[in-house]
Amino acid sequence: MRILGIDPGFGRTGYAVIETGQSLKAIEYGCIETLPHTPNGSRFRDIFEAVTDVIERHRPDVAAIEQLFFNRNVTTAFTASEARGVVVLAAELASIQQFSYTPLQVKMAVVGYGRADKKQVQEMVRVLLKLPTLPKPDDAADALAIAITHAHSYRMAGRVDGGGRTVRGEVQR
Repeated sequence: MRILGIDPGFGRTGYAVIETGQSLKAIEYGCIETLPHTPNGSRFRDIFEAVTDVIERHRPDVAAIEQLFFNRNVTTAFTASEARGVVVLAAELASIQQFSYTPLQVKMAVVGYGRADKKQVQEMVRVLLKLPTLPKPDDAADALAIAITHAHSYRMAGRVDGGGRTVRGEVQR
């Protein structure tokens, strides 16, 4: 299964594509940056086009998108939420099923501890994906962690296929 992980943001949107199998493998990861002092509509278009490009190049089976949590800056919350909506729209237009995960769920799935700091999450992402160095920038590392969260959640949840059998791990077609 190929999973697109997204850490949505207005100035920086982290993205990652991983593949499941015997082990997890990072296919591509990075950060979509929009220019400050550019009209919001242009910045949202840039995010949409970049996410659409990643989807077209890698054809993920699902998208795992971080659920936003803000408790201070309302303006940041609004623009980040709008950016998240743009990402959801890009996935929806590509007919990709989306899943949402909170930061707490991501930390629990990747590190096993809900109060893990960014360095702990990055180190576990590096270990799980067998990367030679910590993934950078932080937004890309977060996107990788979100994709890993979905891979772990998917494996543990099990699926019921058309024949009524529970299927664990990869989708059996």
